[in-house]
Amino acid sequence: MSWFILFLAGLFEIGWAVGLKYTEGFTRPVPTVLTAASMIVSVGLLGLALKSLPVGSAYAVWTGIGTVGTALLGIWLFGEAATAMRLACIALIVCGIAGLKLAA
Repeated sequence: MSWFILFLAGLFEIGWAVGLKYTEGFTRPVPTVLTAASMIVSVGLLGLALKSLPVGSAYAVWTGIGTVGTALLGIWLFGEAATAMRLACIALIVCGIAGLKLAA
């Protein structure tokens, strides 16, 4: 169950990272409130997951999920570059996340 909670925390991290773009420097109220709420939920869920997961592995997985999801959404939503090197590096992060999960 802790790994599922950590996965959800990672999804909310993606939400607030992408949400930052939509706040336009915190000048748009609705995206700002949604982004702040995503931050709170993400960190709260991370805290719950840390009750039974090793902090180093859990934090790395949490940030890895956020990194991969944010990078992929940046490509999809904002037209950021999808070069072979960038996609290969994202794949390496996914391998690292899987490795940490298996090692925990």
